[in-house]
Amino acid sequence: MAERESVDALLSQSGENISDHLELLALMGADFASTRDLETTLAKAVERITRYLDAAGGALFMLDDSGEKLRCHACSGETEISGMVLDSDQGIVGRCVQENVGEIVRDVSKDASFNKGVDAETGFTTRSILCAPMSVRGERIGAIELVNKLGGDGLFAPSDLSVLQGLSSSAALAIVNARQAEALVEQERVKRELELAAEIQRSLLPGIRPEPFPIHGINVPARTVSGDFFDFFEIEDGTICFNLGDVSGKGMNAALLMAKTASLYRCLGKTITSPGKLLGIINREICETATRGMFVTMVGGHFDPSSGVVRLANAGHEPPLFRRRDGTYTALPAELPPLGIMPVAG
Repeated sequence: MAERESVDALLSQSGENISDHLELLALMGADFASTRDLETTLAKAVERITRYLDAAGGALFMLDDSGEKLRCHACSGETEISGMVLDSDQGIVGRCVQENVGEIVRDVSKDASFNKGVDAETGFTTRSILCAPMSVRGERIGAIELVNKLGGDGLFAPSDLSVLQGLSSSAALAIVNARQAEALVEQERVKRELELAAEIQRSLLPGIRPEPFPIHGINVPARTVSGDFFDFFEIEDGTICFNLGDVSGKGMNAALLMAKTASLYRCLGKTITSPGKLLGIINREICETATRGMFVTMVGGHFDPSSGVVRLANAGHEPPLFRRRDGTYTALPAELPPLGIMPVAG
């Protein structure tokens, strides 16, 4: 009868422990779900884990983007080491991360991997360590390390390691989810900015002019924004100033240089009637300010509707084609290099 009572007591205690473990997991899950402040939530999680496993101190280390450094993002207990940076294979925590295996070190003085520098820096005396890696589907994230068991015989037990491994897995999953949520927010922000940039680009292009206006154009970007552009506008003497250009590269950098080049052309083209001189002035400006390696190919000129005469200059762009009345074409090759490569005298 006594033996049966002892077994029942052990089963009852085990059930209580499982219930406590689940409660702690639920609390940590609620913490992670209730805020986007990951650092504060990690600090609360480490505090809960340290107190639950009756340790003198605890710390959560995460790998940096390079995977070469471990940084303490949160700690609890008798030592304050937040911000401490270690090599990713340094110390017991580094070994735990590299091997992706939890472990109990009952006497750190007998472990060659123990990093004595932390104790020397903090004045704390580490006797034993419990460490569990944080990883999700093979992706190493970091580890949670506890030091110096306070109760009982002062040593961490295998059951402590099992609990810490479960809690570390929960923290790892929360970190991955938080990073993915942050990435989605960033993607949405970039998408909104690109859509705004595209709207600004479209506003820089001329609208459709009704017949019999002699110049027409259309721009259909391959992506949200592009470096291709064209423009045409009438000036005081009745001629039409026009251009067609393409910025090297794609994306936002090309879009910004496109906006600058198109704006310069429209502003200066109202008073400078020589196409070659106009492109030369724009070239000098772009050479001074363009990002290294970027350039603009461009054709610009004037069309006189009354005489049918076109005057144009070509800065590195594909040759415009002159269509004769008999249906033949003549290419008009570039006389100047692309804008932004090198200053040109004259």
